[in-house]
Amino acid sequence: MARTSLFHAGRAGLRSGMMRAGAAAVAVAAIMSLGGCGWGRTVAEKEALDATAASATSTTSCVDTSGSTIKVGFVNSLSGTMAISEKTVSDSLHMAVDEINADGGVLGKKIEVEQQDGKSEPATFAEKARTLIEKQCVAAVFGGWTSSSRKAMLPVFEEDNALLFYPLQYEGMEASPNIFYSGAAPNQQIVPALDYLKEKGYKKLFLVGSDYVFPQTANRVVKAYAEGNGMEVVGEEYTPMGSTDFTTIVNKLKFSGADAVVNTLNGDSNVAFFKEYKASGLTAESTPVISMSIAEEEVASIGVDNVDGQLTAWNYYQTLDSATNKTFVKNFKAKYGENRPTSDPMESAYTSVYLWKAMVEKAKSFDVDKVKAAADGVTFDAPEGKVTVDGKNHHIYKTSYIGKIGKDKLIHTVWKSDGPIKPDPYLTTYDWAKSLSAGATDSTSKSE
Repeated sequence: MARTSLFHAGRAGLRSGMMRAGAAAVAVAAIMSLGGCGWGRTVAEKEALDATAASATSTTSCVDTSGSTIKVGFVNSLSGTMAISEKTVSDSLHMAVDEINADGGVLGKKIEVEQQDGKSEPATFAEKARTLIEKQCVAAVFGGWTSSSRKAMLPVFEEDNALLFYPLQYEGMEASPNIFYSGAAPNQQIVPALDYLKEKGYKKLFLVGSDYVFPQTANRVVKAYAEGNGMEVVGEEYTPMGSTDFTTIVNKLKFSGADAVVNTLNGDSNVAFFKEYKASGLTAESTPVISMSIAEEEVASIGVDNVDGQLTAWNYYQTLDSATNKTFVKNFKAKYGENRPTSDPMESAYTSVYLWKAMVEKAKSFDVDKVKAAADGVTFDAPEGKVTVDGKNHHIYKTSYIGKIGKDKLIHTVWKSDGPIKPDPYLTTYDWAKSLSAGATDSTSKSE
């Protein structure tokens, strides 16, 4: 599906309470009904927002910059099926704020945090985002995990012209002037993972994922890559979020002829999948699994005996050997406990707070439009390595790592890219992806 633009309509301002609730409900309904497709900005999402744009008034921010503090919002799933993954993101966000406050804050103001629980429900994320922006008057919001949660929040941020810093790797085919994506675009995670499998001689892939936006869309990328690179997808299965019955799926996998598995399951479904995988007699040596959403935090929950030797594709591991990362790991463990690992999503979230700080200081303002205008070229020496904001599409340059899970419950690098990879959320630079990126333009903040 070609990308459609809401950048100008998205600047529409505050509606009446009843109309906004209705617009949010329609937008979320469109997202959920098309969750199987989830291909970038859908026509239904566009129409749902355009239907209310005509009655828009000018946006008036309620952010208060007159005092000695500035508010930011965190929205993470502290309950529900995604809490297994998102609690650590909340922790790392709080750590970043504490460090910044200890160093004097932002533009001389200490940061005050407003925390909201997304409860693992896209509609709740949209509701809590609106609360943070309109009632708690935050200067920026950090959070979200699933693509469904991000898509549910996206119209809220565009309507209110507010900022969301989204920390997760995701399926791409999206760019918003009101979202900064500090996680990987598909060419910084999915493509390197497939390049690695191809290099190692794996040709028959089985795809398993949760039944929502990221897995469905990511697997379109996988199938297009496979077709263009002499590989074959021999099975593709999805299961509802939170599902714990993988008997049928693993049985199909076992007899599919696959020599590798691409896993886009999210949350605690991974626990049940890998237990069934192991019980069936499959092994990392016979049929390796490369996972897009399992980090160090999840390894402990799944049980290292169930995932020892399996592969992951990320942009950060706790084991990265750099002074910056060693300090980061030391500080996180000192704050939250020696038994707590660090991971890609929480490192990306931590990094996003520092990127916002750098943008604000470059802009010398908390004003959203000024911050966006200042974003291009902002850098941060993150635990994952140096990252740089691409002001054109609001993604960041990131180094890619393929890792193997060890018996120590940590993930160890077996391959890395030569350096930070330029973000290409629409995969416009790949010949095999032409059918995916048809009609896409990379114009996030330039099109305003």
